[in-house]
Amino acid sequence: MITVDPDRLQLQPGQRVLDLGCGEGRHAIHLWLTDAVDVFAVDLNIEDVATARERARPFAESGEGTGRLLLGVANGLSLPFADNSFDVVICSEVLEHIVDYQSVLKEIDRVLKPTGIFAASVPSYFPEWVCWKLSDEYHQVEGGHVRIFRERQLRGSIESLGHRFFARHRTHALHAPYWWLKCLLWERPQSRLLQGYHRLLVWDLMEKPRVTRLLERLLNPLLGKSTVLYFVKPPVSQTETETAVEAAA
Repeated sequence: MITVDPDRLQLQPGQRVLDLGCGEGRHAIHLWLTDAVDVFAVDLNIEDVATARERARPFAESGEGTGRLLLGVANGLSLPFADNSFDVVICSEVLEHIVDYQSVLKEIDRVLKPTGIFAASVPSYFPEWVCWKLSDEYHQVEGGHVRIFRERQLRGSIESLGHRFFARHRTHALHAPYWWLKCLLWERPQSRLLQGYHRLLVWDLMEKPRVTRLLERLLNPLLGKSTVLYFVKPPVSQTETETAVEAAA
């Protein structure tokens, strides 16, 4: 399930991509398989990194990767990379977990090359607010969400670093009701209703039927579970900045 739109990343062969907070590798593995780029995927959770490695193994053994995939453990507050190391940075569904998220944004800015693209996604305000109202456990579990972002808050934090916003979208609208049910039935994870909805989502992910694709496209602006924002880091000159934004858009 891809949250960030690869087409908006303007990837070119040979570029270096950082997937910060890669989790079990959904974005990293996808980009490794579809674009001839070097993907560096890091996460603080060693178990998630191990899962990502196992998921990537069959593709590596069959030679399906078109670029390189490097997986490792790292802390977003102190990344083990030199300044200006990456052409693209993805940080998807991560910042809502971090108390000092501004410091993570500064680290992203440090390792991203001038004119590089940064894509950040967080849970959308309204669907997330409903989850918090329905269940305290949802956001109080270890490693859970510590805040509900408003879009203008996140955008403002990134723009304060000089990055230029150029695109946004919401996605995964069909997943919002699932999480509402999950929160409502937190003490009943084996509920038939919850399990049935989960099977529907899996079927939709695997089969991609037109009816659900159309329904989600219509619902995304209102109920999209995730909000994705795209930025360009400024280059040395203002003229180059405007050119980079136009090309990315």
